[in-house]
Amino acid sequence: MSSHSTAAHYQAVFGRYFETPANLPPGTPFLWAYADRHSYGAGETVCVHVNTTANRFRATLVRDGFVPVTVWQKGNIEGAAYETPDQCSAEGCGWLVCFSFTIEAGWPSGGYKLMLWSEENSRLTAETILIVRPTPGQGRGRLLFVPPTCTWMAYNDWGGSNFYEGISGPERNQFSPVVSADRPFCRGFASLPPDAPRVALDHVPGLLAPPRYPHMEWAWRTGHSKKYASSGWASYDRHFFHWMERQGYAVDIIAQTDLHYRPDIIDSYSCLVFAGHDEYWSWQMRDAVDAYVEAGGHVARYAGNFMWQIRLEDEGRRQICYKYRARNEDPVYGTGNARFATTSWEAAEIGRPGALTFGLNATRGMYTGWGGAVARGARGFPIYRPEHWAFAGTGYGYGDVLGAASHAFGYEVDGLDYVIKGGLPYPSGEEQVPEGLSILALGLACNVEEGDAVKAGDVFLNSEDAVFIAEILYGETGPEAVDRAKRGSGMIVNFPKGKGEVFHAGSCEWVAGLIRGDAGVEAVTRNVFNRYLA
Repeated sequence: MSSHSTAAHYQAVFGRYFETPANLPPGTPFLWAYADRHSYGAGETVCVHVNTTANRFRATLVRDGFVPVTVWQKGNIEGAAYETPDQCSAEGCGWLVCFSFTIEAGWPSGGYKLMLWSEENSRLTAETILIVRPTPGQGRGRLLFVPPTCTWMAYNDWGGSNFYEGISGPERNQFSPVVSADRPFCRGFASLPPDAPRVALDHVPGLLAPPRYPHMEWAWRTGHSKKYASSGWASYDRHFFHWMERQGYAVDIIAQTDLHYRPDIIDSYSCLVFAGHDEYWSWQMRDAVDAYVEAGGHVARYAGNFMWQIRLEDEGRRQICYKYRARNEDPVYGTGNARFATTSWEAAEIGRPGALTFGLNATRGMYTGWGGAVARGARGFPIYRPEHWAFAGTGYGYGDVLGAASHAFGYEVDGLDYVIKGGLPYPSGEEQVPEGLSILALGLACNVEEGDAVKAGDVFLNSEDAVFIAEILYGETGPEAVDRAKRGSGMIVNFPKGKGEVFHAGSCEWVAGLIRGDAGVEAVTRNVFNRYLA
């Protein structure tokens, strides 16, 4: 590796680069926009905030389904430029409303892409995503897809800060525990070229090859956000939505925040669908899903990293999560409301382990198939119970690996503590899980990067996650606890709950199997949907 490529690699992986007007050279034209809400119903008004040097621009709204449909257009919109607060990631941009339009009754529910073009320079563009909700009460026989809009907010680094890195704090080097939706999505969240790398590696690295992170190196070269592959409509939810429509399923969409503020909307649906990287949830969202399943609803979750409790304010425009710093900084401690602390669901003070809703949790799972984290692992789910109805007609047997060719087991996965008896995995009993839970498939994960080629300081994942998980699970951070905490798993589980049922394939990258046409992944997905829609 040349010295130039080494420098570029380090800047791509460890450098701080993000979109904001302050980072542009003087005189550089710009165009950015955001909508005033996460989702809209028929008859509601979409207010669009725009900051641009363009004198005039045009706007187009497209339902971004398997067959895209343009539903609204407007040209000759007058632009204006505004100052943007330094801490806009937490405070919001505060730009004025530039134009608005009304959601018409005939527009079907879905993910909609709003695209803006400068009238003077067609290469100057902006994009944002909004969700059109379905008409309430018409869900029987339909899938209701819930993109993880709270995880979109958590990873969006437009303006400089998110829940991972930031320009917050006295030295401007901390993540912000508060993020605002009143800012644009960073580049790569709304759309991506088909050659954009995923986090999970598309190749098996050599045994002594040092960890590389192709998605971050690509982002650095092309001017995209470092986090484009971690979250967003373009990397995950769009692909899952297109696959469901292509297969002929009737699909509606709501924002994740609708579970919090409009929980009744889910009651008439036969099946709720979650996919991709779905990491951040509020207490009220879990209440909505738990009540739905107890009453007879079905959940099909093809997602990973169910980890953090959040709090929402201002109709979800403001999202709070102190994460690793919660026990020292979250103001709910000492108020009698510690159960709402914005830390891991497995924290004792919350008293509501994640597995009680979806059967799995992130603290027992975590990373696989990228960097130096299980870089040469199974890449798919090793199957232990092939007789289960989810595998019917697939031809899979005991020990076969589901999704290996498409790398459907990857990035971040969810698991449980388990024991093997007679060649079959069972929950160990060290944590609360739903009664009747069955582990159908099981692969390995970890939350550190290890191996002979891994050198301290050269890897993206160090020991921070293992230390945090050791504290949460075992109440200590000594070497033995950290060593115990660093190993995890990713699973497929199924369990009944009340009158309903949950199927959870705990991997962010299940959608990669659908993107790449993996016959086994597609067959299992159809088996679950068809059972839950019957």
